[in-house]
Amino acid sequence: MILSVPLAVAVIGLFIGSFLNVCIHRIPREESIVFPSSRCPKCREKIRPWDNIPVLSYLFLRGRCRHCKEKISPRYPLVETLSALIALAMLYRFGLTAAFFIYYAWACVLLVITFIDIDYQIIPDSLSIGGIVVGLALVWWLPVSYPEALIGLGVGAGLLIVVIYGYYFLTGKQGMGGGDVKLLGMIGVFTGWEGVLFTIFMGSLLGSLVGIPWALLQKKNMQAAIPFGPFLALGAFINVLFGDMLIDWYFTVLS
Repeated sequence: MILSVPLAVAVIGLFIGSFLNVCIHRIPREESIVFPSSRCPKCREKIRPWDNIPVLSYLFLRGRCRHCKEKISPRYPLVETLSALIALAMLYRFGLTAAFFIYYAWACVLLVITFIDIDYQIIPDSLSIGGIVVGLALVWWLPVSYPEALIGLGVGAGLLIVVIYGYYFLTGKQGMGGGDVKLLGMIGVFTGWEGVLFTIFMGSLLGSLVGIPWALLQKKNMQAAIPFGPFLALGAFINVLFGDMLIDWYFTVLS
């Protein structure tokens, strides 16, 4: 019985991940995420239910469309697997509570934002501002209070606005975009101002560790545009799961 709950959560997470792939593909194109049903991007043939089983269908079809044999991006099973792992992580963190459902949905939005930002260097307002509205509406079921959520929103958006204008004043160039501002404001609603500070620190650290080598490998100059949204999203996710533990460990080391 105990094992059946994580198993069920993981399986449901896989199927939700399949829907997240639809969101990643359609939201930037301003298409409906409900209709029409999933189709091959190349031949436009409708994908049958038995060809749309998360991960398994990809393996069975050997990563190709059944009809036109076009290669299917490995991102599809990757997103499905990440969705399942995120669901298990949130179950471990919150148990089967209201907070689990809310934070899992929040993490799914961050996952969609991550891949859209990687592909298009945009963060849709429907996800960031929508997340702010939903977060404030559901704050009574979150570990943060309503004032903490509002302060987190203000600190998250405000800090990045200062950074953006400061960078522009010093260099005459635009750094991060307005989408990052709204994203961090949305993160602040769910984590409070302390979570915002942790997210900025962790996002900057991850951005340096990953972004600089990536730019070098791609033979791009260090001023090339690298989306910051994915690093903020990952930093926020780490904060929700391990933030308190990491902060306690840090101060223990200092003392």
